[in-house]
Amino acid sequence: MPILKLEPDLFPDDIFTMSVRERPWWVAHVRSRQEKALARYLKHFHVPFYLPLRERRIRRSGRTYTSHLPLFASYVFMRGSRDDRVDALRSELVVRMLDVEDQRLLTRELQQLHALQERGLTLVAHPYVAPGDRVRVAEGPFKGYEGSVLRKKGLLRLVVSVSTLRRSLAVELDRDALDLIAPASLAPSVPSEHRSQRESGRARAPGSRGPS
Repeated sequence: MPILKLEPDLFPDDIFTMSVRERPWWVAHVRSRQEKALARYLKHFHVPFYLPLRERRIRRSGRTYTSHLPLFASYVFMRGSRDDRVDALRSELVVRMLDVEDQRLLTRELQQLHALQERGLTLVAHPYVAPGDRVRVAEGPFKGYEGSVLRKKGLLRLVVSVSTLRRSLAVELDRDALDLIAPASLAPSVPSEHRSQRESGRARAPGSRGPS
């Protein structure tokens, strides 16, 4: 099975423990299919970055090829000073740079996403889920993780969101491992355009009594 070279998805290894004051997060919106090119550019200049990747397999001429594509097309997460931000813009690969209002929230969400990937789990792109039933995983390898829960085709999934990009990913889990944090009735109202993207049969955490 030919495998296209897997490039580093983050640099350096301690990117999630850096000071948000000294090296805040920036989100680079890049030109089409230039995510890896920017990652290579940033690494060359020793600018910290995180580019979540997913595996894709295709058959061609009777052979299976494995490649790795960005989970969030056209976006690269980077950290650094304003000078680092300017260096990234000089690459001519960046369309615009997005500010991150809640630095700690993004750190937590990306760290959780990376931990799921490190466990070898398959993550699938999912329409952004507005606040609904919020749960925390109480046991097992995902203990302490938080997210929204929904059911699709009989499978229970934890939806992990990256708020800055309004993007979500889903991973399958065991319903018995969930503790309710807040029912949907206590969450902010959901705009109609996002409500239409929800699954009609939302699963509940044990003990949940609020409306879905």
